[in-house]
Amino acid sequence: MTRSRAQDPNVCGVTAAIAVIDGKWKTILLWLLESAPHRPGELRRRLPGLTEKVLTQTLREMENDGLVHREVHDVRPLKTVYSLTAFGRELSASLAPLSDWGHRRLEKLAESQSVS
Repeated sequence: MTRSRAQDPNVCGVTAAIAVIDGKWKTILLWLLESAPHRPGELRRRLPGLTEKVLTQTLREMENDGLVHREVHDVRPLKTVYSLTAFGRELSASLAPLSDWGHRRLEKLAESQSVS
């Protein structure tokens, strides 16, 4: 899905929302940042396989979409902290029912596989 679809007023709301969270890392970053602000190094340690380049790119996209706030503290070495904005917390809360549905689906799949 292209990023431009997130801004196209002629798409349905679900498509616009999915365009903002589309990608391998965005939903897990939302989940991690929901619990507390994190420094980039902390996020990388929590997500093996996520490269520094992809983390930076993903956080910038999330910042541009108004989901994440980036705060740079003027100390040496520079300290950067990412946190969810109110808009990001709103998105995270609205994804909770979808997460619940996903867990129910996984349980249903596991039950059907154990019966087979």
